[in-house]
Amino acid sequence: MRIAIIGAGAMGSIYGGHLSLKNEVYLIDNNPAVCEAINKSGLIIDENNTTNIYKPVAKINADDLQPVDLIILFVKALYSKSALESNKNIIGANTYLMTLQNGSGHEDILKNFVGLNKIIIGTTEDNGAVLYPGHVRHGGNGNTNIGMLVNDENNFMLELKNNFDSCGFNTKIHDNIQQLIWNKLFTNISLSVVTGVLKCKMGFIAQNNFAWNLAESLLFEAVNVAHALGIEADFEKLREEIKTTSKNNPEGVTSICADLKAGRKTEVDTISGSVVRAANKLNIKVPCNEFIINLVHALESENSNLK
Repeated sequence: MRIAIIGAGAMGSIYGGHLSLKNEVYLIDNNPAVCEAINKSGLIIDENNTTNIYKPVAKINADDLQPVDLIILFVKALYSKSALESNKNIIGANTYLMTLQNGSGHEDILKNFVGLNKIIIGTTEDNGAVLYPGHVRHGGNGNTNIGMLVNDENNFMLELKNNFDSCGFNTKIHDNIQQLIWNKLFTNISLSVVTGVLKCKMGFIAQNNFAWNLAESLLFEAVNVAHALGIEADFEKLREEIKTTSKNNPEGVTSICADLKAGRKTEVDTISGSVVRAANKLNIKVPCNEFIINLVHALESENSNLK
């Protein structure tokens, strides 16, 4: 299979490296240092107490490539549209677009480039971190959960699963992938976003009553929206799961927290923003989530002005 992965950060590199074992893989990233390092020395991944070197081809853009079978998006969601626009020459009539990005609602962007029958959405339970350009750490393995928005008339999902599994992933096909995406979203809209605005570690949320009250309020609104969408969500169960996550990861730093500290734009619009967009369509009030989005964007602007 010919695969292009847009975004050679930690997760893009992990998937690009492993998939290159059995596929023709192109890693597309606009950082010249990353592309140069990968093409010169290979993609280095520390995993399972060893260091492996993989050989995908890294490119700053896809200008000289023909359409591929599969494109996997691993850029931050706020850059999805521009990334696809910049590389649309590799999107052909038979190209599938796949996203394992944080948040939900990514299909609203992807459907501008391919039909719904060519969109694959999902989540990954793997995690990793960039150590140096072209060198990442694969911190933990988990399931790659995928699904489609319409019937898979071409049986592509089974082909995809077999391919991914042969490269070391554990791929699960789900009929109701939106349920899984929202299950992950509940943690991100509460725990992750609150650590971001407070610029604190994950453990602080469960320890501090005021921080926990905010996380609970955000979760409560999201659960109400989920119920209106027909998605199962038990507030009390989710509440305890999120508190446990906070307690069990006292030193954990979320991506939103890291982005705000570094003065980068965050993915809040595809995390909390997806709750607000769904709520607006359903005429449900979600003032806490609306407030937190404005606060995150204000902090982004503040950090930008301080540079």
